[in-house]
Amino acid sequence: MTAELFERDLRDRVFRPGSGPERIGAEVEMLVLDADTLAPVPICAPGRVSSLPLLRRFAARRGWREALGYGGPGGFLPPEGGVVSWEPGGQIEYSAPPCTSVTALLGVLRGVVLPLRAWMADHGLELRSVGIDPTNHLASTSLQLSAHRYVRMDEYLAAIGPAGPRMMRQTASLQVNLDWGTDPDLRWRTLNALAPYLTAIFANSPDYAGEPAGHQSFRAHSWRELDPLRTGILGVEDDPVGEYLRFALNAPAILLDGADDSPFHALMGEATQDHWWTHLTTLFPEVRPKGYVEVRSLDAVPPEWYAAPLALLAGIALHRASLLDAADLLRAPDAALLVRAGQVGLRDPAIQQVACDLWEIAFRGCSALGESFIAPSDLEQARTFRDSYTCRGRSPADDR
Repeated sequence: MTAELFERDLRDRVFRPGSGPERIGAEVEMLVLDADTLAPVPICAPGRVSSLPLLRRFAARRGWREALGYGGPGGFLPPEGGVVSWEPGGQIEYSAPPCTSVTALLGVLRGVVLPLRAWMADHGLELRSVGIDPTNHLASTSLQLSAHRYVRMDEYLAAIGPAGPRMMRQTASLQVNLDWGTDPDLRWRTLNALAPYLTAIFANSPDYAGEPAGHQSFRAHSWRELDPLRTGILGVEDDPVGEYLRFALNAPAILLDGADDSPFHALMGEATQDHWWTHLTTLFPEVRPKGYVEVRSLDAVPPEWYAAPLALLAGIALHRASLLDAADLLRAPDAALLVRAGQVGLRDPAIQQVACDLWEIAFRGCSALGESFIAPSDLEQARTFRDSYTCRGRSPADDR
């Protein structure tokens, strides 16, 4: 394949404008810890407390269907839609289906996550919603999934430093997925510019291995350190497709046999469409295009606060006037600001002020989208989060 064909794929499939009602989805990750010892819990280990047998029993009670997997358990399919599965370190993730309203999505998330947390707690396991394991060191963990993808990524990232394996095995995030709408360029630039503020507002990983980590979001710091060729902020060029094409072609092709970690552009002559699509799954920018847009800047937060990130992002991104207001406020994406936001968060008065302004823009957008899109009780939960944290220069990291 040629660069022109890769560019066409990005333009026609990955950045393709949406049509019809816009949807919002979410992926919530949770650490699985022993409630008494706070040790990480394996997925399946004979003779030890493990998450798979407990999840399988819970799934049978709830009528969830088990899916087959490769290199590990595949996961479970709730009637609500989506899939409950595992991350490489044994973290549990629920990838919810896209919904046409925030309130519908919150109903799905709460209907799956809250009973699952309660079941695990009754059996001695804590599903903790924080950005990184605050208690255990990387040495106390192991890779829990043996699929080639994870083994190869673990090897590649470990050769760079500990941040990559730490990210794979010990972090948890809340990712928000949005349709592109009719103006992908504007949404792409604005969401990239928003990334530092999302990191600061929802920072929730100040401790690591039993010690203060020196960052409000040590999860965000770990992402900064693991491989700069496949992470970070984009959205600084006029042509998002061309910008992402260059980003993808310059990233090492870590899953292609015999590639020797060469940049993907060095392999174009022999690369197939399947190689290209696989390579795209190894890129982890703050905002990732996937046929929709995946926002990746948030630490995991407890379920009682799920309405906050969903209201903030939907109110800005899914209401055009609010999106334009946010774009005007934020200007260009700023990689240096992303670093500072992860380290000091809302303790920086300038970051806090913009964060407060963003909430006002989002609430105007939510009001315009209407009560059928976000119910008053859900909007009130988001306001409570804003008042309890952002307006006071705090994030969930300050609850420790």
